[in-house]
Amino acid sequence: MTLLNTILDYNEQFVEEKAYEQYRTTKFPDKRLVILTCMDTRLVELLPKSMNIKNGDVKIVKNAGAILTHPFGSIMRSLLVAVYELQADEVIVIGHHDCGMSAIDSHKMVDKMKERGVSEDTLGTLNYSGIDLHDWLKGFDSVQESVAHSVDMIKNHPLMDKKTPVHGLVIDPATGKLDLVVDGY
Repeated sequence: MTLLNTILDYNEQFVEEKAYEQYRTTKFPDKRLVILTCMDTRLVELLPKSMNIKNGDVKIVKNAGAILTHPFGSIMRSLLVAVYELQADEVIVIGHHDCGMSAIDSHKMVDKMKERGVSEDTLGTLNYSGIDLHDWLKGFDSVQESVAHSVDMIKNHPLMDKKTPVHGLVIDPATGKLDLVVDGY
């Protein structure tokens, strides 16, 4: 049985037993907050528990490293939708210690892509199109600086409501301890 089949079998039972009922809520965040955080597996349950967040309380946007890399990319669009359409009044960027993005070696990653079948022609086409893969794939040296940079990009975005507080935190993925990087008030 494949992983997908296992998931679908479980889901069928989940729906049949109406286990979803305990998670019913609206699309609007009760705590009127949107969080940008990392996709790290250690944060899936730890982050909400460490912040006293339950289903329906917040909008959570995740990517590798909680990094806002492009002011008009999908992450920023999601934050703007949360603020303007889904009643989020505050934004928190939460990075974490021991993040995989702090250890990314773009050259090794490109080598892994080649090993899995991405051709030199494809890489060449991207390069000639003005895409610097090594710049695009790079991580960060300091999680605090990365969080502060993302906060700054959000706060100073030309479409962001200037009255919206944008905060920055770093969480310890071992203990759930939150450290303040930027107080958006």
